[in-house]
Amino acid sequence: MLNIRIEKTTCPKELPAADNPLKFGTIFTDHMFLMNYETGKGWHDARIVPYGPIQLDPSAMVFHYGQEMFEGLKAYKSDDGRTILFRPDKNAERAINSNKRLCMPEISVDDFIQAVEAIVKVDEKWIPTKPGTSLYIRPFMFATDPFLGVRPSDTYLFAIILSPVGAYYPEGLNPVKIWIEDDYVRAIKGGIGEAKTGGNYVASLAAQVKAHEEGYSQVLWLDGKERKYIEEVGAMNIFFKIKGKIVTPMLNGSILPGVTRNSAIELCKSWGLEVEERRVSAEELYEASKDGSLEEVFGTGTAAVISPVGHLRFEDHDMQIGDGGIGEISQRLYDTITGIQLGKLEDKFGWTVEVK
Repeated sequence: MLNIRIEKTTCPKELPAADNPLKFGTIFTDHMFLMNYETGKGWHDARIVPYGPIQLDPSAMVFHYGQEMFEGLKAYKSDDGRTILFRPDKNAERAINSNKRLCMPEISVDDFIQAVEAIVKVDEKWIPTKPGTSLYIRPFMFATDPFLGVRPSDTYLFAIILSPVGAYYPEGLNPVKIWIEDDYVRAIKGGIGEAKTGGNYVASLAAQVKAHEEGYSQVLWLDGKERKYIEEVGAMNIFFKIKGKIVTPMLNGSILPGVTRNSAIELCKSWGLEVEERRVSAEELYEASKDGSLEEVFGTGTAAVISPVGHLRFEDHDMQIGDGGIGEISQRLYDTITGIQLGKLEDKFGWTVEVK
């Protein structure tokens, strides 16, 4: 168990106005969690301190060799005043797997959750309560050794910062337009695609800029080998309803194992829907859109929760999904997941954790 030292700020920030439309990831709370690691000493000096700049040596290895991991989860305020986390154990487990792949030290599930609960408790007043809002939690870790040589670092910093947020996409729950990218690739099997690390996201930017210029919200990636099979969207996993079945690309080593993805699969199965985790080609989607069997498309992720997709673009084909509106499964998943997160619906799966 961590011994967390707490240093409260003497200059608290002004809370966002209740009617302020919170833009995702632009406002940060009063405090942050920090903890250091050193080879031979392990994790030490767990602390919550006022939010502020982190001083690093210009030769810190993260700047030069990219040893960095991050996570994302949320805290919610229920109608009866409780503070609720959604499946923090899954984020902790994924962080462990990312760190293994990146040759970084692991943080136990219990310590990860304790750190998250501690910083959320300190800045609990920052949790917004307007519908569609939440407190975004960003744990991250990076190499700090001042050394210009290619090897794993001997020192690291683990940090957690908090941000009150609204909808991730400007469209909110309205369907988004997605560009299927067939030129650039995000990741390949054997690479770091299944790790949550900044390198995967910087690799996506060129295609994302291209998609935005064409009027599309996000990029849907194809596999890096054959450039044929659907993998994931830049900020979320992807699902298709084809002939009544819920279909999603199977995890293959180059796809991020999303927490919301897993939740959506479990919910769909509990409702008696048939769920297939398998390879899905862009050509299959195009043919399904032509014959009307592509009934629904939606993305899943912590930031957006559920994001309905109204249009897909593949090569010269612009595919409208259904009537271009929100599908039945998308709406049901959104209502159910957010209902559990906010404590409005019974948590039959044991997914929520109350911060006390």
